[in-house]
Amino acid sequence: MAQRITIQGYEGCFHQVAAQEFFGKSVEVIPCATFRDVVRIAGNKKESEGGIMAIENSIAGSILPNYNLLQKSNLKVVGEVYLQIKQNLLVNPGVSLDDIKEVHSHPMAILQCLEYLEKYNWKLVETEDTALSAKHVHQHKSKHIAAIASKLAADLFELDVIGPNIHTMKNNYTRFLVLRREEDVQPIADANKASVNFHTDHSRGSLAKVLTNIAEEGVNLSKLQSFPIPGSDWKYSFHADMEFDTLEQFEKVIEKMKPVTEEVKVYGIYKNGKTA
Repeated sequence: MAQRITIQGYEGCFHQVAAQEFFGKSVEVIPCATFRDVVRIAGNKKESEGGIMAIENSIAGSILPNYNLLQKSNLKVVGEVYLQIKQNLLVNPGVSLDDIKEVHSHPMAILQCLEYLEKYNWKLVETEDTALSAKHVHQHKSKHIAAIASKLAADLFELDVIGPNIHTMKNNYTRFLVLRREEDVQPIADANKASVNFHTDHSRGSLAKVLTNIAEEGVNLSKLQSFPIPGSDWKYSFHADMEFDTLEQFEKVIEKMKPVTEEVKVYGIYKNGKTA
């Protein structure tokens, strides 16, 4: 039976591409309008088996509200996917570049492809979603409108890729977290990465002590993100991604962190995702 996994966006979006990368082509995606919906439905065992959520982009940076959603949820991180974002110019079959008068897509996708688009005198129309733009091109059978979207969207909506890989920055990756309900998580063989949240007190050098403990155990701190704690007097929580060789290494770090932090929460222990 195919797993039901929540994604943000429409069928054919990059969240679905990431879901297929992790779970396989047979995965059944549940499209959601917002990341809040992704987390809410992923947390309901009657509706899904989990979710997949973008957390950062190599160009745009961290998606900060999603860390807050993760912190308040009953979900654990069980994996990650680094997806290279490849934008393509899609048209109905038989349409040529000379036929195109308008190009529709999400503002970010248009921005990512401006160097290519500026070669032509096309009207650029901003929409809410790349995949939805592709779907509309297919539905309206237009000869004069193209969309910028994924290769998956082209396959789903029977469109031709008339301009492959038209994005300017070729080394553009989005990192996605794979989420499961806490009660469904099983230990992952060969796990070598963990996501952790911790609070420091207000004493001088408290963060430095935590970082020293991490380094002393030979653990690589691959990400550190700070968040002000609402209602506190200049206190911060920190999200840390740690990479390690053995689980014992990581467990030692957590034990050493506890005396110098006010709270430590492990979001998940999983296998490091790889970029292509």
